[in-house]
Amino acid sequence: MEQELLLECQRNNRNAQRIVYEKMAGRLYSVCKRYLKNDEDIEEVLADTFYKIFTKITQLQNADTFEAWARKIAVNECLQKLRSSKGLFISLEENFTDHSEGTTENLSLEKDILSLLNFLPEGCRAIFNLFAIEGYPHKEIATMLSISEGTSKSQLNFARKKLQELLVNQNI
Repeated sequence: MEQELLLECQRNNRNAQRIVYEKMAGRLYSVCKRYLKNDEDIEEVLADTFYKIFTKITQLQNADTFEAWARKIAVNECLQKLRSSKGLFISLEENFTDHSEGTTENLSLEKDILSLLNFLPEGCRAIFNLFAIEGYPHKEIATMLSISEGTSKSQLNFARKKLQELLVNQNI
């Protein structure tokens, strides 16, 4: 992101904020979509993310880190939304319902895999995203979600197994 544009955002220039929003909205929407299923929740979290970006942009020290900083805000807002929703984690003994039967979409492998994340329970999906996509270690995930490292690892393992089952069922 351009240094001058971010400086204008720090000065509360609405035009600069609109430009930043237009440049970042699609990317941050994709981040939120990996964590949340409901479009209304995604839109709410995205609005909260941009509110936080524009109210805390004066804390940003380096324009080169803006995108990573904005992504981190989006992830944290998604996690906050998940924490406030009912039951973030599932019992590992709980039966997993395969919702993918009858799906005949012929999408690219990446899109297929990302769409299969929607069939995971919220807790597993969040941990899978944080570990496999965002690259956070289990220790940091545990701290972010106020869980043990063991819970993070077991939820990731559960998510991987279920994704494998879904991939086999989809013949991907």
